[in-house]
Amino acid sequence: MNMKKQWWHEKVAYQIYPKSFNDTNGDGIGDIRGIIEKLDYLKDLGIDIIWISPLYQSPFVDQGYDISDYYKIDPIFGTMEDFEELLLEAKKRDMYILMDLVINHCSDKHEWFQKALADPYGDYADYFYFRKGKNGNPPSNYRSYFGGSTWQQIEGTDLYYLHMFSKEQPDLNWENPKVREELFRMVNWWLEKGLAGFRIDAIINIKKVLDFPSYEPDGEDGLVRCTRMVEEAEGVGDLLRELKRETFDRHHAFTVAEVFDMKEDELREFIGDEGHFSTMFDFSPLSITFGGHGWYDAPEYDFAKWRNEVFASQKKFQNVGFLANIIENHDEPRGACTYLPRYAQNDNGTKMLATAYILLRGIPFIFQGQEIGMKNCMMDSIDEYNDIETINQYEIARKAGLSDEEALTACFKHSRDNARTPMQWNDKENAGFTEGIPWLKVNPNYRDNNVEAEIKDENSVFTYYKKLIAVRKSEDYKAIFTYGEFVPAYTEEDKVFAYYRQLQEKKRRILVATNYGEEETRLSLEGIGQVLLNNMEGVRIEDGKLKLPSCGAAVIEIV
Repeated sequence: MNMKKQWWHEKVAYQIYPKSFNDTNGDGIGDIRGIIEKLDYLKDLGIDIIWISPLYQSPFVDQGYDISDYYKIDPIFGTMEDFEELLLEAKKRDMYILMDLVINHCSDKHEWFQKALADPYGDYADYFYFRKGKNGNPPSNYRSYFGGSTWQQIEGTDLYYLHMFSKEQPDLNWENPKVREELFRMVNWWLEKGLAGFRIDAIINIKKVLDFPSYEPDGEDGLVRCTRMVEEAEGVGDLLRELKRETFDRHHAFTVAEVFDMKEDELREFIGDEGHFSTMFDFSPLSITFGGHGWYDAPEYDFAKWRNEVFASQKKFQNVGFLANIIENHDEPRGACTYLPRYAQNDNGTKMLATAYILLRGIPFIFQGQEIGMKNCMMDSIDEYNDIETINQYEIARKAGLSDEEALTACFKHSRDNARTPMQWNDKENAGFTEGIPWLKVNPNYRDNNVEAEIKDENSVFTYYKKLIAVRKSEDYKAIFTYGEFVPAYTEEDKVFAYYRQLQEKKRRILVATNYGEEETRLSLEGIGQVLLNNMEGVRIEDGKLKLPSCGAAVIEIV
């Protein structure tokens, strides 16, 4: 595929969850000055693009994804002057800053919604979806992402408003041109300030079926998942084209979209050369972790299903556009505890997982702490969790008959708070994250698992990540790792995750091979191999065969 070259194609991105990254004022919450303080650390790792989860003013019902003022930095993170200094310092280091763009919904404390409540039949009511109930019930039977009805009754009326997330996050009415105009003005305001672009939250949800029909329930609560309606909505492309034309295109911005429930024939429309977005996250591997009723009945890790999902996704998208590849993010548990069998949940296994992902076709996104192999954190009780979804899933598990211990184990495996525990900078109190009381429990393993120790260790996960990124971005190999074709390899091997990256016109080929099995495996090479990188002793080429111990990984140029 001849792809139009873009400034962001060869970059490596890093996600910061600001509340948990680095606290400089001792209030137990990370802040913008904490990000500035660590820019050199990120530059040294090899990072080009930094996506920062929401910094906007918010009541924090959903950790900042409920925005009450799009034009203000929340005081817990600092000031607008701090943010402008961050932009300046990033630019000095040839780094780019992305913010989260949350425009499917806002906070119920937003001025627009407060005006709508004050006059439920006035102009601002049409900024949202206000609908009359039916026979004393909500307008339809949708279940929100966080459980319960998507409809909340407006006190003193027979009207309800739609919220696909929590009731404190009313959905914005994108059919109203005034809403779009307000949002586009805000987007341009931030881009003119110097942002390089945005990560765009839950964007597929902006298009609704406007008569909001009910569907056959899919649960004992009599409700149906709200995405059932989104799947039937037509015309989201018209809204996204206007968004791009009126904002992103004017600034040559980089955009990465969170997209679920996209129709199969819309891939090119979303991330092709002229697509709505620069790229979109690949969530297909996450689908293997979904339970039938919740976290409590989620299946155990299945290597074959995981490999099939990743390979299918890579092949599907490579002739269309670029994917954003992730092992974990702020909405998922730690990848080292999710995509590795238990015997591989160690440093070598974590390096193996990194090798498999960082060299895939697409833009690698690293989540804070991933580069040191941070793990899930076992909480002593549900009271130690902060995440609204985790608390909901815990109650679902308990109602299903699970014991407190069993319900907590399900949370340990799947909670979003696993990714939100404070960054582990050193072995001092609170992992060097704060001199105050951290807003969320610090993982007790920080004394052994921290940045300061790993930077000094030539065999650490951090050091390996740095080498891996350097190989991907090197002058000799960046073209093949950026634009090279993805070709699955050794798929007949039960526990091998391997693929080629190749440039046909230059007849160059690189094999990325990893062994997820418990025993050593030997792979016959299709040519003479030169090892560019390996993750452990025992990985070697002998007699034309690549020997990979359990958890072994190798990057090999085939000549």
